[in-house]
Amino acid sequence: MEIRIGIANSRELSFDSNETADAVRTTVATALDAGAAYVTLADAKGATYLIPTAGITFVEVGTDQSRRVGFVA
Repeated sequence: MEIRIGIANSRELSFDSNETADAVRTTVATALDAGAAYVTLADAKGATYLIPTAGITFVEVGTDQSRRVGFVA
């Protein structure tokens, strides 16, 4: 699924993750609620991102549904 994160005074971070939408939402919400300095997320290729929570402007989490292949009648 695709994850997009807006970071203040910076660009947008966009990557694909193997985690579920609920897991990503829980990770980000827990970090924000606990007042953590940063949140850690990993992409589908194994790269790790440390995102400062103070700079997060939005988090967009895609759906867990896979894309359909073929033609729609």
